[in-house]
Amino acid sequence: MSQRTERIQQLAYQIWESEGRPAHQEHRHWEMATKLYEAEQQQGVAPEASAPAAKPKKPRATKPKAASLAEQAIEKVKEAIKPKAEKPPVEKTAVAAPKKPRVSRAKAVPKE
Repeated sequence: MSQRTERIQQLAYQIWESEGRPAHQEHRHWEMATKLYEAEQQQGVAPEASAPAAKPKKPRATKPKAASLAEQAIEKVKEAIKPKAEKPPVEKTAVAAPKKPRVSRAKAVPKE
C-alpha cells in the first residue's frame, strides 16, 4: 500500500470516528480524506506533523462473565425454592352476617 493510500485511510478513519462511527458513509469519508490529503500536499505539510496525537483510549466497562451470571441465577432459583416458614392459619371467630338484598330506589320510595 502506498503512503498516499495509507494516509488517506488514516484520515478517513479519523473522520469516521469524529462523526460517531456512522454506517454506510465510507465513500463520503474517503472523498473527504482525499481532499484533506491533497490540501496537506499543497501546503507541504509532512503527514506525521499534521496527524493529531493519539489520545489514550479509556478502558471499556467489562461485562460480568457468564459464569458469574449463571451463579447469580442459581442463587435466585435457590431462594425461590427455599421452603418458607408456614404461618399458622388464621381462625375465623366472627362469621359475617349474610348480606341483605339490595332494594332499588323505585321500590323503596313510598307511594302517596
